[in-house]
Amino acid sequence: MMHTPSPTIAAIATAPGRGGVGVIRLSGRDLLPLAQALSGGKTPTPRLALYTDFVGADGQAIDNGLMLYFAAPASFTGEDVLELQGHGGPVVMQMLLQRCLQLGARLAEPGEFTKRAFLNNKLDLAQAESVADLIDASSQTAARMAVRSLKGAFSQHIHTLVNELITLRMLVEATLDFPEEDIDFLEAADAAGKLAALRRDLAQLLAQAGQGALLREGMHVVLVGAPNVGKSSLLNALAGEDVAIVTDIAGTTRDTVREQITLEGVPVHITDTAGLRHSDDVVEQIGMDRSRQAVQQADVALLLIDPQHGLNEQTRNILDSLPGGLKVIEIHNKIDLSAQSPSRTAAPAAQACYAGAAEVIALSAKTGAGLELLRQALLEQIGWQGESEGLFLARRRHLAALEAAQTELAYAADTGSAIELLAEHLRLAQGHLNEITGEFNADDLLGVIFSRFCIGK
Repeated sequence: MMHTPSPTIAAIATAPGRGGVGVIRLSGRDLLPLAQALSGGKTPTPRLALYTDFVGADGQAIDNGLMLYFAAPASFTGEDVLELQGHGGPVVMQMLLQRCLQLGARLAEPGEFTKRAFLNNKLDLAQAESVADLIDASSQTAARMAVRSLKGAFSQHIHTLVNELITLRMLVEATLDFPEEDIDFLEAADAAGKLAALRRDLAQLLAQAGQGALLREGMHVVLVGAPNVGKSSLLNALAGEDVAIVTDIAGTTRDTVREQITLEGVPVHITDTAGLRHSDDVVEQIGMDRSRQAVQQADVALLLIDPQHGLNEQTRNILDSLPGGLKVIEIHNKIDLSAQSPSRTAAPAAQACYAGAAEVIALSAKTGAGLELLRQALLEQIGWQGESEGLFLARRRHLAALEAAQTELAYAADTGSAIELLAEHLRLAQGHLNEITGEFNADDLLGVIFSRFCIGK
């Protein structure tokens, strides 16, 4: 039995369960001896598939398949990388993985392959995160945007801003270093104009990143209302299938029911809540507590009202319990019973508005009339502007860094003649932008990010 250096890591890179093909990935230094031990003495040619038996310590074949060898630095991680493509049975994969461990590898931690790619400058941090986003993409649009981020679209925008900041900082530092010079470096170089342009570019990038964050994280919608107003029927209509039980009995829904749909590529997480009312039933009380928690986490609330009953006491109590900043769309359901046409009206002009909501939509969850009006209203409520060629996937972390940089640039614009303060705010703004691509030392943040990856990525 031979040993390769301790940094070598190994993992099953394919999903758990049975499959036609299973892949084991290894990364480390000088993997050729390990490859020869696995293949019974054969030496793989870099980037050329080798069909071979994978042999155990006793020389007997564990499996057979393809061996791919990528020599450093021309690999995903920047190290030697070995991929074993065999039959996708769980037992066979585990036997082959154990053989790799016998030869000196250790089990990879979640995200460790991509972390090594980042540490070896094969990817920046934004690109590394997009690997996980591509795997987790819940729509075709999100997958396309994740690929753009992986190929560096987002990072390129950040690098452009950083370069503009560096140019501006150089001018400021020149003024600080040579105060006796007759030439006013900042005025001659139009530093104020450069700062204004930088702020405009950052604001545009922040808007794009906000759209990208919507694609990645989606929005959370909660259905609230008195019992038996049609919340479960509306959930089923939006989902296109019967995911919630619907009866004429009040209190049928005793727990929160969650479903995800996609609107123009944006994931929408919908939660149907138990009708909020007074009840002595312990189980129903637990369901209503969970409903209140769902309301607290929502981006938009759909408040269902039966027009026949209007704003009754139960609905008024629900309305009073909603968080102050929560966006509310008032839904008048069951228009099929009154032969009313579907409609969408801004609340100030909607005389039928009971809840003081942003707008009122009349629809029928039973027939589907008016559902398209609701879908468009939801997208508008979260500010979705549609897919564009320049869009990329982004995370909340990216938005926070961009917003922090925007704040520093605003402070910089207000410093007046205090050049030292201007220099400091520009430095801080650049630091926030560098956090996005990972041009900083923060092992704790890296650990959090990569720990959320899949094993084998």
